[in-house]
Amino acid sequence: MMNERITYQDYPAGLLEGMRKTQDFIESSGLDHKLLELLYMRVSQINSCAYCMDMHYKKGLYYGETPLRLISVSAWRETPYYSEAEQAVLEFAETMTHMPTEAHTDGLHDKLQKHFTRQEIAILSLAVAQINSWNRLMRSFGAVPGNFKVAAQSVR
Repeated sequence: MMNERITYQDYPAGLLEGMRKTQDFIESSGLDHKLLELLYMRVSQINSCAYCMDMHYKKGLYYGETPLRLISVSAWRETPYYSEAEQAVLEFAETMTHMPTEAHTDGLHDKLQKHFTRQEIAILSLAVAQINSWNRLMRSFGAVPGNFKVAAQSVR
């Protein structure tokens, strides 16, 4: 049985509020919530954050995503059911999460610009950075997966 190393009650004042403010900005940006949940799920898989995978699976379902697409997102290159825009976002999210020093994102931006504005790409970049931060915090804190429930405050 996992035990949390740092519980919600132990968070320093302002930590959750600061992270939530950025999350609210992303989620109120007008980007499709199903797309964001696919991005969050993929990055959480890469980072092995079970707490975040549980959350984004449930939030994805809430927004109308299918179980098949949520569980298959790690193999998106091998499936016929992700759009070109989604594929571009997933490739971008993977590259930005792994951040190999030799990687250049010009080609990725070219793919993204076929489907998104520069402002939307900036928000997608922030979304990748934000989920990576959440993943690292939840893994460090030892957040226990399995109990997340979608509620009004979690789906802004």
